[in-house]
Amino acid sequence: MRKLLDLDQKLLEDLGIVDWGYTEEAVPKSFDRYESWVEKGNHGPLGYLSDHRKDLRKSLEAVKENFESAIVFLFSYAPEKAALEKFYKSKDSNGLKVAGYSVSFEGHDYHYKIKEKLELLGHKIDKPFKISLDIQPVLERDLAYRSGLGWFGKNSMLINRKKGSFNMIGALLFEEKLPISKQPIETDHCGQCTACFDICPTDAIDLPNRQIIANKCISTFTIELFKESEAPVGYDKADEIFGCDLCQDICPWNKRMEREGEFSIDHSWPTQRSKELVEFFLARPPLEIKNELESMSNKAYIRKFKGTSFERTGRLGLLKNLKKFFAL
Repeated sequence: MRKLLDLDQKLLEDLGIVDWGYTEEAVPKSFDRYESWVEKGNHGPLGYLSDHRKDLRKSLEAVKENFESAIVFLFSYAPEKAALEKFYKSKDSNGLKVAGYSVSFEGHDYHYKIKEKLELLGHKIDKPFKISLDIQPVLERDLAYRSGLGWFGKNSMLINRKKGSFNMIGALLFEEKLPISKQPIETDHCGQCTACFDICPTDAIDLPNRQIIANKCISTFTIELFKESEAPVGYDKADEIFGCDLCQDICPWNKRMEREGEFSIDHSWPTQRSKELVEFFLARPPLEIKNELESMSNKAYIRKFKGTSFERTGRLGLLKNLKKFFAL
């Protein structure tokens, strides 16, 4: 990694940062494409992408007044994802699958953990800052793109040439320019590959535009729809009950990391919380999971999964996702 001001390299590594970039550009390069995507209705039920917050995404100045610069970080969850993949191949797996990030970040909702890390970094840099995460009206993948951290894959994910796409994006916004060199915009390295498009069972990838059709996306259905809803056509072919990694699993840029030893770690869960999530959803008979969710109150579910990614979908949302396995 390049030197980031006076920050210790080991600190960045300890925080799970695998790459970072710098930009002074407040305006997204892909806003017109985003606006066209919304106009076509391809955002589906994701109303927060089409309401008043849509226009706020035109500039980082809507988030940080007097914006002048941003440092953008990639927080990797690839090691935990590798551990999850190893678990799926073990005799303990019940055959169900979840998005890799949902059991990463020490088992907590990644927003909380990344916010903590960004606050620590901001105070270390010791300049007035504002945190930027995907909960704010920011096109965060574009922010990473114009910081030289990767390109938009055909599945719309930001792909980093060395670290793939199993990363979360977080940034610090400043009201002054910083003495940091900029990286060039990354060129496209997808070539003629259509592996992500070919593997998607619900045809959720708009290949020519490199965008996701939210109504067809398994992640949208399993995470963003909290009550009984019609599943996208093709969902019955998938094993995913919370999120979906299929288009990333098949990506050559993620498989390359595995081939080159990026995942040569101890494949064990880093915290008890991660282990508990895996044991509840992925290591018990699906019928046992269904019965426990049915007997549990909504409040009890929230108490059990508070602070994790699974809190968002709720008890009824998980039962909805499990419906294809049972006649609920």
